[in-house]
Amino acid sequence: MKSTPFTNIHIGLGAKMHEFAGYNMPIEYSGIIDEHLTVRNAAGVFDVSHMGEIWVKGSNALPFLQKVTSNDVSKLAVGKAQYSCLPNGKGGIVDDILVYRYETEKYLLVVNASNVEKDWNWLNTNNTENAELENASDWMAQLAIQGPKATTLLQQLTTVNLSEIPYYSFATGIFADVPDVILSNTGYTGAGGFELYFYPEHGEKIWNALFEAGKDFGLKPIGLGARDTLRLEKGFCLYGNDIDDTTSPIEAGLGWITKFAEGKDFIDRNLLEKQKNEGVAQKLVSFELTERGIPRHGYDIVNASGSKIGHVTSGTILPGTKKGIGMGYVQTAFAKPGSEIFIQIRDKKIPAKVGGK
Repeated sequence: MKSTPFTNIHIGLGAKMHEFAGYNMPIEYSGIIDEHLTVRNAAGVFDVSHMGEIWVKGSNALPFLQKVTSNDVSKLAVGKAQYSCLPNGKGGIVDDILVYRYETEKYLLVVNASNVEKDWNWLNTNNTENAELENASDWMAQLAIQGPKATTLLQQLTTVNLSEIPYYSFATGIFADVPDVILSNTGYTGAGGFELYFYPEHGEKIWNALFEAGKDFGLKPIGLGARDTLRLEKGFCLYGNDIDDTTSPIEAGLGWITKFAEGKDFIDRNLLEKQKNEGVAQKLVSFELTERGIPRHGYDIVNASGSKIGHVTSGTILPGTKKGIGMGYVQTAFAKPGSEIFIQIRDKKIPAKVGGK
């Protein structure tokens, strides 16, 4: 298994470790419930150095990105980021990504850890514009500091005015006496905070500075277990569960990152525009069980008479409430918020209400 700059720290802290995307990653420290509530109420640090980073540079960077991504990259000013996806030419999704406009002709793509090689090959295969591509995944480390106290905590370690960095914007500056750190007002928890990108050799210094400054903020290290419950609580998609090569962004409720702007002739545009105009047979929804039960990935979703209408893609018990929540694809007729659906858990139909996703 691969290691991040923080692997030995995780092990030293007694984290429960497990393989994820080829890396030895922390699943939990003090427990998923405690870690989930820490991020919601204070601040937590996630090691997300397993994520991939790919630079796209040169005068043809923009036309290339306009072709391979679903969102409108031309709207990005320097210092801004956007959520997007890579359509796969068959109506599905290669990956969901972040696109940063670092300089006028220099962009950073942040991709899922399990898809780095896949994305790299896809981008190169479709690079008829001859944009300059660089896979920097092994030379960048990343920490996500998330929670309502995160920004105040982080401000103690940088002269960059974090309050002037809006959501989905970033700045590059000195952090914890480390130069050239990207401070990005993004995250995967819905709790607020920043993601930091830096050279791996500075990892331990930044980690120690964070926890020294975080003593008065209740800062804790957070594992992948709570990362999953936090994103699921907010209805954020997880690649490989809720979206993949067989699901379209329109079906997944990602029409808001699928832009049919004039002159943006991106991969799968005609197919996805047709889906948007004519509708789709299934849609991804969030749901909450109204009786006790734990929805699991792969469970059938049925209607009142027991006929299958879809399947669960992600599910968990929401920490602190003991409510069963999840996401799944259902026939479009059952996708309206407030609709009653049922999760087939062994021999029982557990009722659930469709949420707002």
